[in-house]
Amino acid sequence: MKQLAQYQDGRLELQEVPAPMPPPGGILVRTTCSVISPGTEKMKVEQARMSLLQKAKARPDQVAKVLETAKTLGWKSALEKVRNRLESPTPLGYSAVGVVVAVDPLNTRFHVGDRVACGGAECAFHAELIAVPDLLASPIPDGVENWQAAYTTLASISMEAVRQSNSRLGERILVIGQGLIGLLATSLLKASGARVMATDFLQPRLDAALAMGAERVILSSQSNITESVREWTGGHGVDAVLLCIGGKGTDASDLAISCLRDRGVMVIVGMHDAELTWKAAYIKDIQIRYSRSYGPGRYDPNYEWGGQDYPIGHVRWTENRNFEACLQLMKSGHLNLSPVTSRTVAFKDVVEVYDHLDAELGVIIEYPNETDSTLSTDIIHPRSPLSTFAAAEILKPCDRLDVIGAGNFARTMLLPHLKGALTFGTIVNATGLSANHVKQKFGFTRASTDASDVFSGPAESVVIATRHHLHAPLTLLGLAADKHLFVEKPMCLTRAELAQIDSAILQSRGSLLIGFNRRFAPATLELKKLIGSAPGPKSLAFHIFAGPLSPDHWYANLEQSGGRILGEACHFFDYACHLLGTPVQVTAQTVGRHAFADSVTAQIEFLDGSSAQIIYSAEGDASFPKESLRLFGSGFVAECENFQRLTIHKGRRQRIMKFSSKGHAEEMAAWLSFLQGKSSHPLAYPEAQQSMRLTFAVMESIREGRTIAA
Repeated sequence: MKQLAQYQDGRLELQEVPAPMPPPGGILVRTTCSVISPGTEKMKVEQARMSLLQKAKARPDQVAKVLETAKTLGWKSALEKVRNRLESPTPLGYSAVGVVVAVDPLNTRFHVGDRVACGGAECAFHAELIAVPDLLASPIPDGVENWQAAYTTLASISMEAVRQSNSRLGERILVIGQGLIGLLATSLLKASGARVMATDFLQPRLDAALAMGAERVILSSQSNITESVREWTGGHGVDAVLLCIGGKGTDASDLAISCLRDRGVMVIVGMHDAELTWKAAYIKDIQIRYSRSYGPGRYDPNYEWGGQDYPIGHVRWTENRNFEACLQLMKSGHLNLSPVTSRTVAFKDVVEVYDHLDAELGVIIEYPNETDSTLSTDIIHPRSPLSTFAAAEILKPCDRLDVIGAGNFARTMLLPHLKGALTFGTIVNATGLSANHVKQKFGFTRASTDASDVFSGPAESVVIATRHHLHAPLTLLGLAADKHLFVEKPMCLTRAELAQIDSAILQSRGSLLIGFNRRFAPATLELKKLIGSAPGPKSLAFHIFAGPLSPDHWYANLEQSGGRILGEACHFFDYACHLLGTPVQVTAQTVGRHAFADSVTAQIEFLDGSSAQIIYSAEGDASFPKESLRLFGSGFVAECENFQRLTIHKGRRQRIMKFSSKGHAEEMAAWLSFLQGKSSHPLAYPEAQQSMRLTFAVMESIREGRTIAA
């Protein structure tokens, strides 16, 4: 299939990429129409064409992340991550319509052949096929044409802004900015019984505003907007202002405040970085509200990708219910979209449109009406593992590698260390665009979105670097196919999954390496030598400042990640086992009583009398090292910071060693040596199993408030 791709140097290309697979509980849609949102997409294209310095000024948050990466992993890794980001293509588009061609078995709402409106910058791309979760799609009622329904997501943004304004029958509303979102808001306000004044600096947009239902229009460059509002409202001011513009500063917000009545409402729609003049806002006692995209549910992974709808009695208008309401307004004729549609373009000609977005309102992209006889609607869901058993050893050297998961971690920390040593076969990713990019960058033979291509293929070895909930199902499929697997941590998310892997590994001719990379760090090798030279039990204190987790990070989706303790802190439980041996029992607690625990303190007892305290915390300060440990033994104390600086106190002297790796390169080198038959497996399965059992014991100790046997 073809998809529009944007590169960070500003290039736009139509690329041939693998077709996606329906997400769990979702659908696969053949696109018939999508809409270019000139404001949002023009901004993305312009940002891509900025110089590096301009990009840094525009995104200081990203600069801070680069600096943090450099601090913990070194400048080489930080620059490699930046380089990967800059050269990776990104999709465009977030409002589309099409026909369902495949349905995941978990979905009971849609059927093949249904017409659906789809939304979301994470899935509703400008592409011939899109994979959409259930609650980001809505059935299209009869009487609504495809090109109209393609506006559903955009109209929902405007609808949510209207809802935030709390406008009622007869109230007067000022809409500042008559781009596509402002025009749709004008029409929806008119449909709700409000009276609308619209302002913009372009006359053609004001002409469209009149057609969309505005009672009055003001050309901002030629009129005093505040005086016009005063005259229109009899000196009272408008009941609400919708700020539908981009940019930043005080000018727009000061204008809005001057036009509002006492205790009026200002709604900020989209990406406007408003700055307020405090006294003006305070004297009028105005309310300021931000309208978050399509409505409640947006940016909540449990809602959008987990399918967990909000009860209508608690949240009347979710983003999906806003979709439905917009489609009904289109059907009734109360939302007329002809005035906001400036042109229609064939998908094959779409690239040239982006050079002239300043002159456009809504641009409809039409896709070829084709059927693809090769498209399979028999979806293989990763929750259905196979059960074929064999022994686990290298019978002959492996020369071919397949990879499932093409995220930034795989691209920067794994694949560069394997490139050239093995033939890269198939790269699989949920999004075809990313899969195709990694195929081209690393020289894979083919790209796919279907993991079953890997397990039925000729490659002897497979890297699994997906989100955590897929690790165990894919591992079971790989072991059943006698593959030699590298699986990023954690191995699995439940004890039941671990038991399944236990059974599979005993009878598979494949093998399993879990990505506990810190075992392989050069600093760790020095610590192991030190431990081996000192008799008796040891004491380990390992402090990890993980930092706060963004609410929209996928780790916040417990079903996908298992949470930070299971999905990330397992690294450090494994590390304690690597240094100190067999764990006996653990006592653990979290800070506070949160539904989503992201901090833990665990006290672990080991068989030889050693002990470890692991403090994994989201709270702290960025000036503190991300990872620091102290190891106490007979005649020595060792201190390690970020695996870059190791200080050994021994014989009343200090010895300082510096390193530049957390073990990713060394881990890949060790696995490669095993695959080539040159050495034994670098991490015996019982050790990885032991670390996961300890992690589950930590989780149980937290839940039950007692010491748990490891």
